[in-house]
Amino acid sequence: MAMKLPLAVQSQSLGLPAPVQEYRFHPERGWMFDFAWVDHRIAIEVDGGTWKPGGGRHNRAKGYEEDARKLNAATELGWAVYRYTTRQVANGEAMVQIERVLRRAIDGDLSDGGERVGGSAG
Repeated sequence: MAMKLPLAVQSQSLGLPAPVQEYRFHPERGWMFDFAWVDHRIAIEVDGGTWKPGGGRHNRAKGYEEDARKLNAATELGWAVYRYTTRQVANGEAMVQIERVLRRAIDGDLSDGGERVGGSAG
């Protein structure tokens, strides 16, 4: 949890709404998000141990598979889940994207910023 604290502090220092920490999102399973902006259905997962020799829980087959189940269930329930390593949190990379995503959600701009190429939209 030590590396997760800066993420909450960073978001509040940017004037963003405070996330709910350890939010239980699934009605039947005990799955939780590290952080969630529930009103916008945006969640953050911080994967620790990715740089440890031999890897951490998220790098091992069983942990990776369970993470995939959790992410797929969250997506099925309409959540946008963003995953970061502790290094990405520490160097600020995570917060750059989180701020962009949250500001778009708050402003109601749900476009992806992409450009359609060829074909018709309809």
